[in-house]
Amino acid sequence: MRNKLFDHNILKSASFNFPLIGVGNLAVGGTGKTPMTELIVEHLKKDYSVATLSRGYKRRTKGFAIANEHTTALDIGDEPMQFHRKFPDITVAVGEERIVAIPQILHQKPDTEVIILDDAFQHRTVRAGFNIILTDYQNLYTRDLMFPSGDLRDVKSSSKRADFIIITKCKPDLSIEEQRKLAREINPLQHQRVFFTTILYGNPYHLFNPHQWHLSNADNVLLICGIANPKPIKEFLNQHTGYFEVIQYADHHIFSTANLDEIITRFNRMTGAKKIILTTEKDAVRLEKFKSELFDYPIYVLPVKHDFLFGESVVFFKTLKTFIEGFPINSHQMATLTK
Repeated sequence: MRNKLFDHNILKSASFNFPLIGVGNLAVGGTGKTPMTELIVEHLKKDYSVATLSRGYKRRTKGFAIANEHTTALDIGDEPMQFHRKFPDITVAVGEERIVAIPQILHQKPDTEVIILDDAFQHRTVRAGFNIILTDYQNLYTRDLMFPSGDLRDVKSSSKRADFIIITKCKPDLSIEEQRKLAREINPLQHQRVFFTTILYGNPYHLFNPHQWHLSNADNVLLICGIANPKPIKEFLNQHTGYFEVIQYADHHIFSTANLDEIITRFNRMTGAKKIILTTEKDAVRLEKFKSELFDYPIYVLPVKHDFLFGESVVFFKTLKTFIEGFPINSHQMATLTK
């Protein structure tokens, strides 16, 4: 009903004469929004002054905020904190009301040339100029049901508002035949394009003493995991480690001292001369507060990123840049040209 009210302009959506790129999904989580946002930031920040805007889910503050050197995950949420750690040279902002937060970003950071709206597809009070939605290869929204019977938090027909639809977590060797079959199932509209990505895991690095570590060097792994869909990382460990155990928490779990005790107890019980604790990047920013307790432990973070299949990353990023270039030059660019 809410979507219908927006579709018929009874509920109003605000638009900005400014490049806003929305990254979201139709499901409750686990499609890879955070690494996709990071991948977009990584490419666009080479040519533009980039900002990200998130709601700041499960943070202990309210209202608008921009991350700085004193910010923690409790201040802005785990995913924005992850952006801030990885890309300290961009603007990372949070705000529940995006219609209010966007002008505040442009006021406080007037050099901003593009804003990426993280997980904003359902928040229709602001109309992004370009929308990207993600769907899991093993749980396409076309085959899913509304929550709680399934994982959908939005109706399937909302997909028509997307410009790009990305099928994530595909098999690395996905065939052309299956690509075409999946594209037919998505049945994109004329203005839409379907892309396919697979997951790439990097070499783990120590949470507090960053250096690379090859999983083949570990004979026992304790996985600490509080994400929506841990299945891919478990499959990865099955392929690359001899043995691993899992302590699994709910998505966006805020770790307590009791959790810390559980982690240390489980790790100390494990055998093996080369045992390690392994966690995700999202969980890592929520474990940082235990630096003094975990500093001397072999606690490693496993980085993850999307990799476009069929050589389509060039088209993907070229389209985004064309979208950004379609807007009038901003005040910063004008000042530069005047000089």
